[in-house]
Amino acid sequence: MTLRQRIVDRLFGKEITARINLAVAALDDRHDQQYGESPRDRHAYDRREVLQDCFDAWRDQPLARRIVSLTSQYVVGSGITPASPPAPPHKFLQEFWHHRLNHLDTRCVEWCDELTRTGDLFIVISTDAAGFSYVRAIPAAEIEAIRHAANDVEQENVFLQTSPNIGEEPIEWDAYREDYEQPNEAGTWRPVMLHYTINKPVGGQWGESDLAPLVKWLNRYNAFLEDRVRLNRFRQAFIYWVHKAWGDDAERTAREAQLNANPPKPASILVTDDSEIWDVMHPKLDSFEASADGLAIKKLIAAGAGIPMHFLAEPESATRTTAEAAGGPTYRHYEQRQIFFTWMLQDILQVVVGRRAFVDRRTNAKAMITTTTGDITARDNESLAKSAQAIAAVFTDLRDRGVVSDLEMLRLIYRFSGEVVDLAD
Repeated sequence: MTLRQRIVDRLFGKEITARINLAVAALDDRHDQQYGESPRDRHAYDRREVLQDCFDAWRDQPLARRIVSLTSQYVVGSGITPASPPAPPHKFLQEFWHHRLNHLDTRCVEWCDELTRTGDLFIVISTDAAGFSYVRAIPAAEIEAIRHAANDVEQENVFLQTSPNIGEEPIEWDAYREDYEQPNEAGTWRPVMLHYTINKPVGGQWGESDLAPLVKWLNRYNAFLEDRVRLNRFRQAFIYWVHKAWGDDAERTAREAQLNANPPKPASILVTDDSEIWDVMHPKLDSFEASADGLAIKKLIAAGAGIPMHFLAEPESATRTTAEAAGGPTYRHYEQRQIFFTWMLQDILQVVVGRRAFVDRRTNAKAMITTTTGDITARDNESLAKSAQAIAAVFTDLRDRGVVSDLEMLRLIYRFSGEVVDLAD
């Protein structure tokens, strides 16, 4: 170390070291979150980037669009119908469900797509003085932050939405709180926001998109296919090579201009003398194991999405038996998502009915709300019907012999029918 270096180190060494340590700490700090965010969630900038990547993949790539649409096709199916045993809530629910400003028959598909695409669904409920509510979904990418209770990350209080006008403060939406639900003195209601998530880690606030772990490989598969298309295009390209002993450069240039002005057409006949030789030049572009490489990437995407290959237009020489067996876990995943989605709708409807009850005393705010959904697969109905028919014949005979009781016979028949009922009622 020279004298100059020692002087600089003595004068500025501590300050330089301190600044380096601060910079390293800022880069390595895993808890560098925005105020109010949970350390179990992604950083705000990372979450926005992932949401944009997933949205771009869904918009531009057929495979991503197929994964999202498959979930909605199985979860929503042929449609979802709300119901409530008492007459007033049921009639109001039907009116709310089919109102032209709500029209939840079509919004269910949009909401399921958004939930799958982003992992979060933010629903705003606005209610007029007559107690009739209207629902709208806010894009998850527009929610900047979620403020929650100091002692519980799951008790959300305020949602901050990006203002459409640059430079303005974020729009604040109050979270729905049942204990605060009542109209003001003018009889109007404050709009409230409900938040639903999937793929959320314990202790986190934000959900995760089903496409989040796949988007990198979806982009690579898309780039792989584009490269294959370009390669096949250029592989078929060729040029004519005409060579002979030219007298001078002017003669060669004139012949080249003549041929470029009148190039040979396919299936045409070329007549030349011995002094002019025609040849064709092809680019030597080879690709090895392209089919295996593409299939490997597609298998990884299918495994990450929990979808068998034949769902993604890839038979892979599978038989019908293996294809049906591979669909089992996928159907179970869709069934679990359907259970969550129907619970979410029931929760929204419970809020809507609760607000209606303040105006219409005939409406019971605590009325039990149910939803009817389509079956995940029609094949399940066939197999369940056969099993119920077989078990009914066996246990009817046992009941007649006095071996089992009526309740036990009904319990087993319902069990083999795939239904869960409370026989005590």
